Amino acid sequence: MTAQNDIFTQAFTSLGNIKYFSVVLLFLCRGYIYTAKLTLLEYKEEQVMDILGLAHKYGFVKLQNAVADYMKAILNNRNLCTIFNISQLYCLDDLTEYCLVFADQNASEVLTSQGFLQLSLNAVTQLIARDSFCASEIDIFCAIREWVKARPEMKAAAAEMLMKSLRLSLISQQDLLNVVRPSGLFPPDTILDAIEEQGRKRTTDLTHRGFLTPNTNIATAQLGAIVISGEAPNVLLSEAGGIPQDGDRSLTRHAIGDDEGIVVQLGRPYIINKIILQLWDRETRMYSYYVEVSMDRRDWVRVIDYSKYLCRSRQTLYFESRVVRYIRVVGTHNSQSNRMFHLVSLEALNSSDEFNIDPKTTLLIPTTNVATIENNALVIEGVSRCRNALLNGQNSDYDWDNGYTCHQLNSGAITIQLPQPYMISTMRLLLWDCDDRYYSYYIEVSVDQINWVKVIDRRIKQCRHIYFILLK
Repeated sequence: MTAQNDIFTQAFTSLGNIKYFSVVLLFLCRGYIYTAKLTLLEYKEEQVMDILGLAHKYGFVKLQNAVADYMKAILNNRNLCTIFNISQLYCLDDLTEYCLVFADQNASEVLTSQGFLQLSLNAVTQLIARDSFCASEIDIFCAIREWVKARPEMKAAAAEMLMKSLRLSLISQQDLLNVVRPSGLFPPDTILDAIEEQGRKRTTDLTHRGFLTPNTNIATAQLGAIVISGEAPNVLLSEAGGIPQDGDRSLTRHAIGDDEGIVVQLGRPYIINKIILQLWDRETRMYSYYVEVSMDRRDWVRVIDYSKYLCRSRQTLYFESRVVRYIRVVGTHNSQSNRMFHLVSLEALNSSDEFNIDPKTTLLIPTTNVATIENNALVIEGVSRCRNALLNGQNSDYDWDNGYTCHQLNSGAITIQLPQPYMISTMRLLLWDCDDRYYSYYIEVSVDQINWVKVIDRRIKQCRHIYFILLK
């Protein structure tokens, strides 16, 4: 059999370790070289790891990937650190990332496992440097201290790693003085700097750790979220959702002018970058509001400020990722005489969507068309046989009677309302062109339907067909 495969010839001639020699025999006895099949369930974990090492060494890529996938399936708190070490040793990036994500969700258990003491310095650094490795900072420090005791020759390197990765300002002053200082892993000045930072910075300015569950709504009762401020608190996170039969009277709400607003406490700290709000939209009313987040319900940071804009229906809000425990939505205006701010639903998640935010206004800079029915845009002024013909995406199926929106010259306008403010730079118009007529026009934009800014003026031009408009 070895004569038929140079790799196995090399294996027999180069491997002197009986441990690996027995693994080669397993390959040969099972006929893997001919069948490309191996039942990993038949072997112990240690043997599977040996198989992975041999597959990596001799270039069995398919087998290596299959074993790596199998290791994902058997990953648990007991064997995580061993598999994590192996994934780094063989540069298996996909398996490494899988281990890191698993460790993020089980950080406390990982820190107290025996396997943690066997991790390489690079592996430990990768773990604790992540914002999503969510455990108490003092627990992380204590685990590192035990790791150093197990390999005292690494104390200097560990201290350097700790200086870069551990967040001393998240450790209480008592623990800094009574636990961290006696270890000798940090200079006294570094500990004093951490204490000074605690007094100087707001809680929201510290670099916290939080759980990361990508593209999953974490503002649910199942995950421990509750509404702790606002009227009718049990409705907002209800599984039933939707619009109640008695209108806005049973929605979660607060009186405008009450700065406490509607506050949601998440089940635990999470890393989020997206919040979705559903405003009451069964009437033409519009709201203004802002959104703040906090870790302790004392220090708040405003991530969305739409207090000067008129908003309606579904609000899709993006912001830079940050660790959050509390979300506060405060209404500042209701366009109707009703002085209440109403929320139908709230979602919070860490989205993998690519997005751009204007840092000055916190407005989303869209990369796709937002003037669509799917995006809840509305034509609120203009004449058409079909209410939303202008926004339905049909740009070829029109004639003398259908498929367009118009207004009488020198009287009224065509007005489109987007559900929320955006920072836009381009528009595209398709002018009705079933004959040889031309048009002149101008375009104004507003955030409150009171103050308008003229962005395009083509009143002295003759325009036909499609126009791309670049806003300055």
